[in-house]
Amino acid sequence: MNYATHILPNGLRVAVSHTDARVAYIGVAAGSGSRDEEPQRHGLAHFVEHTLFKGTLRRRSSAISRRMESIGGELNACTSKEDTIIYTSAPAGNADRALELLADIVANSTFPASELETEHEVVVEEIKSYLDTPSENVYDEYEERIFAGSALAHNILGTPESVRALTTADCRDFLDRNYTPENMVVYISAPDNPDRMIRLVEKYFGHLHFPTRRLERIEPRMAERFSNVVDNDGFQAHTIYGARTFSRFDSRRFALYLLSNYLGGPCMSSRLNAELREKRGLVYSVDSFVSNFSDAGLFSIYIGCDRKNVDKCLRMTRRELDRLMQDRLSDRVLDRIKKQYCGQLLVSTDNRENMAMGMGKSMLHHGRIYDPSHTAERIMAVTADEVREVAALLAEDRCSRLTIC
Repeated sequence: MNYATHILPNGLRVAVSHTDARVAYIGVAAGSGSRDEEPQRHGLAHFVEHTLFKGTLRRRSSAISRRMESIGGELNACTSKEDTIIYTSAPAGNADRALELLADIVANSTFPASELETEHEVVVEEIKSYLDTPSENVYDEYEERIFAGSALAHNILGTPESVRALTTADCRDFLDRNYTPENMVVYISAPDNPDRMIRLVEKYFGHLHFPTRRLERIEPRMAERFSNVVDNDGFQAHTIYGARTFSRFDSRRFALYLLSNYLGGPCMSSRLNAELREKRGLVYSVDSFVSNFSDAGLFSIYIGCDRKNVDKCLRMTRRELDRLMQDRLSDRVLDRIKKQYCGQLLVSTDNRENMAMGMGKSMLHHGRIYDPSHTAERIMAVTADEVREVAALLAEDRCSRLTIC
């Protein structure tokens, strides 16, 4: 990939990827999410993401929507626990339009009270829908326990009560405190001249001079190990089994990515999928995940099965983890799973929008662009001993379990 990076005088970082595509992907990545909310305002980061599009000093809500849609483009946003992305996609040649709109939204959103009243109920419906989906809700319930006592514990959406209490002043204050130039990255993936793109960013974002605020994040303490079952009289049991690991800056993360992909990745040949689904038909879905934050991490295995099979599935999962801890992977297996992982990385580059977002997040989190080729190099350098070392973090006395059924 052909990248260019730049830092404006006000501290805003810019990342540009020159492509041969006929579509441009442009966005603003802000290093602030649900973790940065005040305790009495849970759901604020996500609510701000929803209401950024409800009006600015220059535009009504309908005009914001039409600005990109009128040319066949899209304007959207997403929120996580530590960042928010506002992004566009449009036919190439519309970078000026996209950047002007994004700058207007970030600098001039007014959060009209009448619009917020309606959006309160939209988000409450989203919360209800989520709570009706235990295969998704189990992740939040698990994180509430494993990060108990920290800002990472509460879910991104908030509660109906906390969301309905959010005001125009709350939204504007959150935007002003967190969407500062030094806490944002503008990313562009387009077939345009990178130098011209950087000049456009300076034109529309260079005037921003919100006061810089250092994020006050406290590393979560280690929670007591738990094993909980919540019986909601459902048809299927949804289980998360896992342990705390390390941050996105820890070099051991590449060995953990490889272990996770081998154990419960998207392939039918992953160990847990082969043992629990293909061989025994005990599950419909089994996956493993690595979540990295700025100062903590989490390795999770999800198992969806009949409630009578939960303990059997957990025993078999524990057996696979113990094997990884005790037995060094052979050179043949290690080489095979490395090639598999790197092949998946290569396939992922075909999704240009995700690649553009990944570029923005990399610049936001690391101050430089780590693309799939960098990840592939680090994966290929992982040793069998390093895999066994990270597997030791998943010892039985470190793992916790939550089942919702």
